[in-house]
Amino acid sequence: MEFPEDLRYTKDHEWLRLEGSDGVVGITDFAQDALGDVVFVELPAVGTVLAAGQAFGVVESNKTVSDLFAPVGGRVTAVNADLRDDPERVNKDPYGAGWMIRVSPVRPEDASALLDAGAYRTLVASEQPK
Repeated sequence: MEFPEDLRYTKDHEWLRLEGSDGVVGITDFAQDALGDVVFVELPAVGTVLAAGQAFGVVESNKTVSDLFAPVGGRVTAVNADLRDDPERVNKDPYGAGWMIRVSPVRPEDASALLDAGAYRTLVASEQPK
């Protein structure tokens, strides 16, 4: 299981990669593994304004349907339209081609309130069956 050091994480298993004042958002390797094969991803329209913690979409797998939550607030400036026809990208490359949305601008203090890789690794370990 991967925990990239350059990302920030939520307790709901979303990740945030800062790129200047913008943020790229997706779900973690742990989340995609727990979901199983992703078969559908619903994302917001470009221009949608999100508050931190607000549901912004849905991911559906062969096991369940789960809401997606914004790790930070901002305006959606891009969505990964490739997920419409190829939702499996979330499973194959959750930190790369499986990204979901881009938000702008992101306040640095919002991002710093999220978990770093070490804290997220500890959270995941506590959620693993013993």
